[in-house]
Amino acid sequence: MIPSLTFSRRAAFAGALAAGLFASLPASLADEAKTPAPGVVSVTGEGVAAVAPDMAVLSLTVLREAKTAREALDANNKAMADVLGAMKEEGIAERDLQTGAFSIQPRWVYPEPKNGTQAEPKIVGYTATNSLTVRVRDLSRLGAILDTSVTLGVNQGGDVMFTNDDKDTVRDAARLDAIAKAKAKAEAMVGALGVKLGRITQIAENSYSAPPMPMARAEMVQMSAKAADAVPVASGENEYRVTVNVTWEIDQ
Repeated sequence: MIPSLTFSRRAAFAGALAAGLFASLPASLADEAKTPAPGVVSVTGEGVAAVAPDMAVLSLTVLREAKTAREALDANNKAMADVLGAMKEEGIAERDLQTGAFSIQPRWVYPEPKNGTQAEPKIVGYTATNSLTVRVRDLSRLGAILDTSVTLGVNQGGDVMFTNDDKDTVRDAARLDAIAKAKAKAEAMVGALGVKLGRITQIAENSYSAPPMPMARAEMVQMSAKAADAVPVASGENEYRVTVNVTWEIDQ
């Protein structure tokens, strides 16, 4: 009997203590403790902005081979100097010319084994490589620049990446599109349920650029009078996509 009585007293004391603590809470906290958390709705919206590129980035490489490293380097230096001079004549600014990679490598020959004996490999020459990254801001000159660079000694690379100088403005348009789509989707969902959107509790964004997409009426870059056989190039369009994830409270 005594242990049972002691347990009952302890339980009553604990209950009274909890009630006292709850009663001592500020009114606002007490109300929050009684009010259930509002429901939420989370949606994703994707916005897209497509724009014609206004700049191209070229990767041009000069490769020269010779018997000695000195001869290979001299030949490479001459060819690259001609290419740099031509780029400047085409109106390419210094800030848009950048050396990407440079190397001198030996060319090894591995003779076939004779009588079961492997001969020692030997160096038969050297290769000098110099790469140049060029930003072309006047796309009407792109084909002529490619043609000129090959004429003056570029014999590797030629990769072309179309881009935009001001990407932020295009992404802003895609972002507004994504937010509008997310809000419209959320309003349609809560409207079907007979409730309304409350305050926003969370928003997150993810953006990326899609590869250039050919335009329906893409035109070849105009060939200059200086080089009638310039490389034909189609610039197409660049797509910029922004995805937003937005969470609203439900106002019931």
